[in-house]
Amino acid sequence: MRDIGSTKQSKTASAAEDHGLQARYERYREILRNFTIMSDVFMRNVLKKKACTEYILQVIMEKDLRVVEQELQKDYKNLQGRSAILDCVVMDAEGKRYDVEIQRDNEGASPKRARYYSGLMDMNTLEAGQDFDELPETYVIFITREDIIGYGLPAYHIGRTIGEIQVEFRDESHIIYVNSKIQEDTKLGRLMHDMNCKNADEMYSKVLAERVRELKETEKGEEMMCKEMDEIFHEGIEIGEKKAKRKMVLNLSGMGMDVEQIAKAVGEPEHLVKEWIDAPALTK
Repeated sequence: MRDIGSTKQSKTASAAEDHGLQARYERYREILRNFTIMSDVFMRNVLKKKACTEYILQVIMEKDLRVVEQELQKDYKNLQGRSAILDCVVMDAEGKRYDVEIQRDNEGASPKRARYYSGLMDMNTLEAGQDFDELPETYVIFITREDIIGYGLPAYHIGRTIGEIQVEFRDESHIIYVNSKIQEDTKLGRLMHDMNCKNADEMYSKVLAERVRELKETEKGEEMMCKEMDEIFHEGIEIGEKKAKRKMVLNLSGMGMDVEQIAKAVGEPEHLVKEWIDAPALTK
């Protein structure tokens, strides 16, 4: 004989769960409309279309390069020290390697982080027995929200020089900082405009606009983005809903979202969200 009371409770719980999911998805859709390519989670999905990565690199490098291989969220293990996950690691048709990093905060784009990422790329390129001269030319590229270097330039190209004679030291290791605050009427400036743009119709680049429109304005793209944000929401859910929300708050803050947007995403008041961001130890 069926337990009618148990069946009713199950249906009620299922209905409540469905309602909660629908409510979260409504918040996610509102957040999605405000995402730009400078938002970490959105950037990862934009760059899943290789043509977008290729276009960004072509503009920054000022050459018609072709991307033959790329990996998003590349996890470089360092058994002797700190490992790191790089945003987008690319190889072009000439065998040159690129690490493209989108950084909204100054700390995340420090010169020594760029140096470390460059070293990780080298350490994870050569196979045992290969000669050091087989190391490919590498570029670590930080596209930053603020002018990290501080001289008011749209881009900074950094390489080693021999100090006594000011001649280039040809180790073929390069670091480039791109300042997204400068959005002047140049190819690079228009790209920076597009990367900070919420609306595909206002973008210069057809390839970037097409991808942004696909993610924001189609049912398939919207569903994919909502699922990804919901995965972030559910991280740590087994240790309690509040702790999961706190973790989500810090993740979304790290992606560059502001307090108002995060509060809508987690369904908590702004003052509480700000407390969690200011005191991240609460998530432990």
